[in-house]
Amino acid sequence: MSALKDAILKYVKNEYIEEGDDREVTYETPLISGGIVDSFSMVSLKVFLETTYKIQIPDAKASPEAFDSVNNIAVLLKEFGIE
Repeated sequence: MSALKDAILKYVKNEYIEEGDDREVTYETPLISGGIVDSFSMVSLKVFLETTYKIQIPDAKASPEAFDSVNNIAVLLKEFGIE
């Protein structure tokens, strides 16, 4: 599962952390409640996950809580057989 978390973390850092932003982002960093990912960015993150892992995440499962950390996202993807 480490490779999965690393891939998600890399995407988050590349897409949502601005050049010069010195915040450390880890598997446990609050993404939504920490202000790194907003509602629009959450949609693009969902699309990235669906495209990359060839799954469909129902809107009911794509909650702010499920997307609030790399660890939470990995748990969500595990429901779809992605590890």
